[in-house]
Amino acid sequence: MTEFVVKDMLTVKNIVGQLDQNINLIMEKLDVKISISDDTFKIDGENSEIAKNVLMVLSKKSKSGDVDLNDISYIIDLAREHRENEVLNLNDKPIAFTANGRSLFPKTIGQKRYIESINNNDIVFGTGPAGTGKTYLAIALACQAFRNKQFERIILTRPAVEAGESLGFLPGDLKEKVDPYLRPVYDALFEIIGGEQYQKYIEKGLIEIAPLAYMRGRTLDKSFIILDEAQNTTPEQMKMFLTRLGYSSKMVITGDLTQTDLPRGKMSGLKNAIELLRRTKGIGIEELQKVDIVRHPLVRKVIEVYEQEALRLEKIREDKKKEKENKNEE
Repeated sequence: MTEFVVKDMLTVKNIVGQLDQNINLIMEKLDVKISISDDTFKIDGENSEIAKNVLMVLSKKSKSGDVDLNDISYIIDLAREHRENEVLNLNDKPIAFTANGRSLFPKTIGQKRYIESINNNDIVFGTGPAGTGKTYLAIALACQAFRNKQFERIILTRPAVEAGESLGFLPGDLKEKVDPYLRPVYDALFEIIGGEQYQKYIEKGLIEIAPLAYMRGRTLDKSFIILDEAQNTTPEQMKMFLTRLGYSSKMVITGDLTQTDLPRGKMSGLKNAIELLRRTKGIGIEELQKVDIVRHPLVRKVIEVYEQEALRLEKIREDKKKEKENKNEE
């Protein structure tokens, strides 16, 4: 039996969570039993010390704001490796503020590294599965830097691979053509700068949203430029984009290498660029992992299942290939 005492009853309430959801999650993930008597948590089970360490971190974090189930899952994962205290540095300083004044902080250590890389490099590649905040954090940093007058424009782009980049053959004006492909970008912008302010910046040309094909032949000076869904670029498109970088500008290139929509056998420009530029000074490469997912806990489980299935199918293909080679040798 392990005990953990919290003298502040409000902190006890924050640790326990609504309808005991926080404590229930800790008990489920660590296979322990937790009972509460006044200000004392009593923990029983093989992982009781790990659970105690989680509770200690939660007691400190809950004083600086709400703690959600994603936070707790992440702290538990770190506690298994005796790294739980690392999360206490995540709320040191907000990276940006939303339109309604809410402070934005990195949620994971991987996100913090990604943010630091963007602040310290002129070109940054950010890869990782869905839900790791690659695009959202880049937009948040772009908006905050724009507010601080570090850049004169924000430029957001992505390859319209679903339309084969042949936007000229689609009906409607440019906005109508690219809107379906840039909805996630709009959502992030509206949250951080607000719909009214966004419209003003668009009209003045201070925020530009366009498909990748429209970047050709330009030099982008004094701009914070974000290329989203970069896994769907070809090497030629990626080279074209990277060479648009002008004076006093910054580029962030985001993508998920496991979700490419390119034709089978076509090399991803994102993968190619990372391989070529990994050792280039001034270029940052940050690879976010499943542990950095900040969406619903089921998202991580879904990704894990699909990864396992992809490995199974790859093994089947390899076995068939070997079988065919053996037959040819006979």
